[in-house]
Amino acid sequence: MERLQQTTSHTKTANVAANGSTSAPLSTGGFGQEDATNKKQSYVSHQPDSHGHIQYGDHENAMWQALLERQASEIPNRACSDYIEGLKKLNLPATHIPQLSDIDEVLQANTGWQTAAVPALISFGKFFKLLANKSFPVATFIRRFEDMDYIEEPDIFHEIVGHCPLLTHPAFATFNETYGKLGLEATKEERWFLARLYWFTIEFGLVGRSRADRRIYGGGILSSPSETIYALSNQLQNPSLSSPECRAFNLLDVLRTPYRIDQIQPIYYVIDDLDTLFDIVDSDIMGMVKKAMSLGLFEPSYQIKTR
Repeated sequence: MERLQQTTSHTKTANVAANGSTSAPLSTGGFGQEDATNKKQSYVSHQPDSHGHIQYGDHENAMWQALLERQASEIPNRACSDYIEGLKKLNLPATHIPQLSDIDEVLQANTGWQTAAVPALISFGKFFKLLANKSFPVATFIRRFEDMDYIEEPDIFHEIVGHCPLLTHPAFATFNETYGKLGLEATKEERWFLARLYWFTIEFGLVGRSRADRRIYGGGILSSPSETIYALSNQLQNPSLSSPECRAFNLLDVLRTPYRIDQIQPIYYVIDDLDTLFDIVDSDIMGMVKKAMSLGLFEPSYQIKTR
């Protein structure tokens, strides 16, 4: 979801609302940034030509190839089976960045979705409108080698490799569409709370009824080589390594949990299976948002950055 280039407050609901703005610049991922210092946007999307074709440079295609090769050795053992199936359907090229029209052909055939080329930063309103109309925003730039492990701005690798495979799955696709429709009708303050739902599901969600069955479905994890490994790490098996806290999905708790976009996540929420997203869609999401607003946010599980 939108990753705002500004600092928001974690202490009280009113402060979060006061700092939010539907006109603030946002990234294509769709997440309100919970805590980060102001920084200049360093990436610029490519513009398609009159035929909708985007020409990428050799260094950009090399970055795509390096990322894809690295993830190819990690994803099969860590991603959920529905993601693996979707990845096979996309049949992504190994040596160059694909054209969005090729992705659209697969998505349209499976769930009726398509991609939409956008700048690196878009507004809340545009993000929600695209999702509500079954169009997934994709910023048409790719990270530099120094940002290989983790990038704050969601690039084309994040959007295509992280999210598009599961957009072939009905539950994942329906969740995104419903989320977009809810966001269009939500107030500024409600959108800040909705941001956390997207963050802890579509971006950084885990799935599996038991620890042994636990796998990744969040695109923010699957597009990050280092976080793909970290998310399923077990400190009991290797005490020298840090490991995340995995919590059973609870909608109210998710809506009240702060996050930071500029570091590997300390907390993940786990759903039983991907069809659980259907159950979330059928629940009273906005009623829970209002309850979360009245209760306020939990204390952050990380150090808050100062200006």
